[in-house]
Amino acid sequence: MVITLIILALSAFFFVNGKIRSDVVALCALVLLILCGILTPEEALSGFSNSIVIMMVGLFVVGGAIFQTGLAKMISSKILQLAGKSELKLFILIMLVTSAIGAFVSNTGTVALMLPIVVSMAVSANVSPSRFLMPLAFASSMGGMATLIGTPPNLVIQNALLEGGFEGLSFFSFTPVGIICVLIGIVVLIPLSRMFLVKKGEKKTENKSRKKSLKDLAYEYQIAQNLFRVGVKSDSTFRGKTLAELNITGEYNVTILEIRRESKSQNPFMKTIDQELAGPNTSLQIGDVLYVLGAFAQIELLTKDNNLDLLDTHTAEVSEEKVPRDMVFGEIGIAEVLLMPNSQLINRAVKDSGFREKYNINILGIQRGGKYLLQDLKDEKMHSGDALLVQGTWKDIARLNEVQSEWVVVGQPLAEAAKVTLDHKAPIAATIMILMIIAMVFDFIPVAPVAAVIVAALLMVLTGCLRNVEDAYKTINWESIVLIAAMLPMSLALEKTGASAMISSGLVSYLGDFGPIILLAGIYFTTSLLTMFISNTATAVLLAPIALKAALDIGVSPYPFLFAVTVAASMCFASPFSTPPNALVMSAGKYTFMDYVKVGLPLQVIMGIVMVLVLPLLFPF
Repeated sequence: MVITLIILALSAFFFVNGKIRSDVVALCALVLLILCGILTPEEALSGFSNSIVIMMVGLFVVGGAIFQTGLAKMISSKILQLAGKSELKLFILIMLVTSAIGAFVSNTGTVALMLPIVVSMAVSANVSPSRFLMPLAFASSMGGMATLIGTPPNLVIQNALLEGGFEGLSFFSFTPVGIICVLIGIVVLIPLSRMFLVKKGEKKTENKSRKKSLKDLAYEYQIAQNLFRVGVKSDSTFRGKTLAELNITGEYNVTILEIRRESKSQNPFMKTIDQELAGPNTSLQIGDVLYVLGAFAQIELLTKDNNLDLLDTHTAEVSEEKVPRDMVFGEIGIAEVLLMPNSQLINRAVKDSGFREKYNINILGIQRGGKYLLQDLKDEKMHSGDALLVQGTWKDIARLNEVQSEWVVVGQPLAEAAKVTLDHKAPIAATIMILMIIAMVFDFIPVAPVAAVIVAALLMVLTGCLRNVEDAYKTINWESIVLIAAMLPMSLALEKTGASAMISSGLVSYLGDFGPIILLAGIYFTTSLLTMFISNTATAVLLAPIALKAALDIGVSPYPFLFAVTVAASMCFASPFSTPPNALVMSAGKYTFMDYVKVGLPLQVIMGIVMVLVLPLLFPF
């Protein structure tokens, strides 16, 4: 038992530390349990064949198909149109729509989908997006409480009940709890978001700045201070050479963004100046005007070494009005891209990102924690939550939306961000999802829930809702899958060694004499505290068997206690790092850690108090 508790304590330490991926920590713990003889290899690997884990794999694929077909975006955008210009209506609808989608799709995916829509709707209503983005993240977690498949902790307590010999929960057993969570969230967040999430001075400048989103982005990232025009002369060394041959970025640490040259067309009705995005195969000609981004000293060195004509003088102070109006034409724009927590670009240098090679996109700057990185970008490693300022044609920028698992485009102009592309496969995806839910809800259909999910996932691929099997695999969050599969045997180890019984009996001995309500409160707030430092899934896996044993020890129903575990594990709002959705909106909403404490902590405490009182009414002792 001591060894098991030591392994558990070490796992918790590394979960909190965060320097090692959570799935690797879980696998290491699993291996230690085998090496110490606590679990047999068969017992240790049982989690990977668990029906709950298999179901989660299928649900990731179904959720991915819902994204790729544009089904969820279509539904949400149609409903959000009902808000009109009312800030309160918009707030409530964002909460309701997000929670409704979150009931069937992962909370991270829900936020990735809704974020650009919500930003666009906020701008059109002349409201600060920061007012809505944190509630958006919270609503995605609240909505997950409404169904069996809404969030992994729900599946964890279902598994604990079945293994304990109790009747399993139905698909909509969670719905009353989810509805209460959403209602509490709306009531509490309306005043808190108004008090703490609208930044000072934002209301005054909002209308002006939001109507000029491109110019606003250029000013925010100080493009004007670092952008210079350079002309190619007849005797320049650049003449007739491609950008790949010149290797300008490597030698001078500057970036050529675009090229202007006189049009060959003699038609007076056509543009006289062509705009071309700088690419590796772009060949330079006499008279070309290059738009170069970098430090002035490096630009000066570039022009002297290569006999180029510097067309701009260096200005130390640049006001908003001096942002170059002609920097962006209709076909070439700039946008802000927010990196997802599980993006493959994390810890990768900008030069190795592949943006230019794969998407013909330039990275102009990085926003990180309120600071802007604009110089020496090529060797800068990207971090989770970074916002990248990118430049390219609108067609190429739109292509970035195809990789929603990697990043979210949040900084497009209003006209571009508001566009919703609907795929012809959306009705098929909707039909498959509805049939899957029907099969899981109604007992008279002789199909096990896990089978219904797998069939739905296969149909999504076979009907073309996902382009191919590779795309299906990409939708799966393997870190979450491995984490759950590797941690499930930990509960078995705790039970085999008597550790689970010891912890539950400790809770019972200290709190049991005060009645089941106090014991329920103890389990709820223990889970709530732990999930601030450890993932909600890992917390639920560890505490579900303890809650079950504690309920049996005092002779009451385990259902309210297990519901307390899943609600407390999912309703964690006081930290930006407690859930991926919280972290995802931090940069986009320009939030600080204290913003989460001011808004999330009161909500988390109020949610806990209400749930401790309500759960025994919904699921009597």
